Amino acid sequence: MTTENAIRAIAGTFILISLALAFWVSKYWLLFTAFVGVNLLQSAFTHWCLMEKILQKAGMKSGGGGCCGGPKPE
Repeated sequence: MTTENAIRAIAGTFILISLALAFWVSKYWLLFTAFVGVNLLQSAFTHWCLMEKILQKAGMKSGGGGCCGGPKPE
C-alpha cells in the first residue's frame, strides 16, 4: 500500500467514525468531519499533507505523486 492509498483509507475511516459518533454521542463530532474535509481540500491545492509525512517516516513508500495521488509542483 502506498501513502496515497493509506491517506484515503485513513480519511474515510475518520469520516465514518466521526459521523457515527455525531449520531450516537454528540453533534459536535461533525466538527471533526469538517476538519478532515478541510485538510483534504487544502492538500488538493497545496500538495502538502502532514499525514503523508508521518506515513513516510513510518516507512511506507510513496506512490510518486503528492498527497492523495496529485502531482507535486515543480
